[in-house]
Amino acid sequence: MQNKPQTVEAVLFFNDGGVCKEMLYPEFEAMLDGVVSMPEFADQQMRVAYVLVNARLQIRAAVFFYLDFNEDGSADSGWNIPLRNLAERTGRGPDLGAGPIRLACRSQCPVSWHQMHLWDPELTQGKNHFVMLRDRIKRNQLGLLVEDEAPQTVPAERLQMVAEETWYAPDPAKEVATRRAEKLEQEQRLKAAQLIKQQRLRIASLEQQREADIAKLRELAVQQQAKLQDEITQLRLDLHQQEQRAAELRVQLNAQAEGFQKKREEMSQQLRALEQNGRAEADAARAQFDSEMQTQIAAAVAEYKEQVTIRNVELAYRNELDSQLQDEIEQLQKQRDALAEQSGERVLERLSHMGVLFMAYHPGAGHLTIPLQDMARYQQNPLAYAAAKCGVSEEQYGQWVQHYQQPSCIATLSSGERCSMPLDKVDSPGRFVIGESNCCARHRSQGRLRTGS
Repeated sequence: MQNKPQTVEAVLFFNDGGVCKEMLYPEFEAMLDGVVSMPEFADQQMRVAYVLVNARLQIRAAVFFYLDFNEDGSADSGWNIPLRNLAERTGRGPDLGAGPIRLACRSQCPVSWHQMHLWDPELTQGKNHFVMLRDRIKRNQLGLLVEDEAPQTVPAERLQMVAEETWYAPDPAKEVATRRAEKLEQEQRLKAAQLIKQQRLRIASLEQQREADIAKLRELAVQQQAKLQDEITQLRLDLHQQEQRAAELRVQLNAQAEGFQKKREEMSQQLRALEQNGRAEADAARAQFDSEMQTQIAAAVAEYKEQVTIRNVELAYRNELDSQLQDEIEQLQKQRDALAEQSGERVLERLSHMGVLFMAYHPGAGHLTIPLQDMARYQQNPLAYAAAKCGVSEEQYGQWVQHYQQPSCIATLSSGERCSMPLDKVDSPGRFVIGESNCCARHRSQGRLRTGS
């Protein structure tokens, strides 16, 4: 009995370089049950895609979700997302060869409480997760059964004869043209809908990135404002302590004034006693006492007035400093708003002045330190930048990267499929020869014969 291919469930893991692991759904369930572990994913949160593949290696549905791994490489035991349910209930996505797929991601989730556990695929050129999924499934490294392209024959018992009066259509050419027009219009609508959906996904991804950047700037501004607020609180505390000190000095001044008053009264009593001994001696003593008393009182009052004046000046300085700090807070708030509106180039320039280095990793070139003046050229074409660092052309470097990631023959067989014969990996772009290093011996010799003829 021949096995017939059918729709298959598969799970693919992503890292920064693309698809790094793929397995069938039963293997995935075994990993969730703790039967097997993934030490290479230990203590990481991985981006995973659940896909439904038909008998022609075409994706019909996809769910993009997160999966946490423990320190020993085992999957999170609390993970519980109904992948099959989401794949059946979700909306349409892009066309990956068999019509629009059913797509579930963060920006398109039929169940709201599962949205936080999903992620949006990137659609940028060179890092399109849909293209990565399609190409990886086409390689069929999972060994899926593939259906032949031959048309299926209809059993004789299912054939029916139409009525004789319907044999001759009034205008078959017109009906065929009408069907073609309707089919073309429907295809155009589907393509337009798919393009709109892709743009919406890309806009949602950019919007999330923008909100994350603004949140970081807001957090920095809040930290600066909290720091300034603490300084203001400390200054106000110092001001309060100075005011208390001034009040204490005033109390001391009043106490000393009362002491002087008591002493004056005592001296007055002594003067009245001296009056009995003689009017002249009493007048002289009174005059001397008043003079000395006035001098002492004037000196004490002048001293304490000077201290109070100094305290008042300090209080005025503290008030002025408080006002300046409040103005600085308002300026920092304006700077915070201005920082949120600044362009990415200004931010990169400031980071460069602060000593931040920009690094990128490329196969063959290693970790490259990118100067600020080369940042625009690198963003415009990272592949060409890395190729220049390796001393080769962009085409040679691009084909070497493909060979380095998958060292197999790229020649096309007569059936239209790729040869994919495993080859020895060339570790350096400079030693890579197009048509030689990425072809097997049979196709390399055929290429030489065609070149010679």
